[in-house]
Amino acid sequence: MSVDPMAYETQFFGFTPQTCMLRFYIAFQDYLFEVMLVVEGVMLKKLDSIPGCKVSPSQIRKCTEKFLVFMKEHFDKLFAKMEEVVLQLVMNIPKNVLLPEDRVQEQYPYSKEEFQALQDELQQLQQQCRAEAAAEQVLRAELEEQKAVTAELEKILQCFDGLENICREHGASNFKESFALLMQSSKKLQDVLKDVEEKSKKMKQRDQLM
Repeated sequence: MSVDPMAYETQFFGFTPQTCMLRFYIAFQDYLFEVMLVVEGVMLKKLDSIPGCKVSPSQIRKCTEKFLVFMKEHFDKLFAKMEEVVLQLVMNIPKNVLLPEDRVQEQYPYSKEEFQALQDELQQLQQQCRAEAAAEQVLRAELEEQKAVTAELEKILQCFDGLENICREHGASNFKESFALLMQSSKKLQDVLKDVEEKSKKMKQRDQLM
């Protein structure tokens, strides 16, 4: 069998020419074995019909095997010549022939260095795309967070609007001033509460001493 890889022919046919020839070889060889078995069967029938024939089936089998070896040797020689002719003249693509899918390389030729540069540029673009995709995800997360904060702020503003309306209903004209007075009153109440707690602690201590 030929050792030439015939890569361009494999691209065109979709299979290696050597594989095709190997299948032909196996098919012819199987057919040769089948023919020899048929011939052996015919010879046995003919000998059985001859009265007084002393040739045994084992002798016929030995003769058949010898003839098969002879035929296989000649078949291998003939097949080797046929394989050489088929691979060179039938399944061989000439060097000056360019397949349709490779014509773009003829229109836009490039060297190995240029191809490597394109590969490097492609990798850089892929990395940039990944970085931009990650940044887009971060921005989307921030946007969702901003939407949530905006919704909470709107709720707080609605609450303040409600308080302002309540203040107006009870005669307070300015919500900010009312809120400031409320804070002052709350602070005073806290101071009074602390004073009461301190006096209560002192009274408990006196009771314990007495």
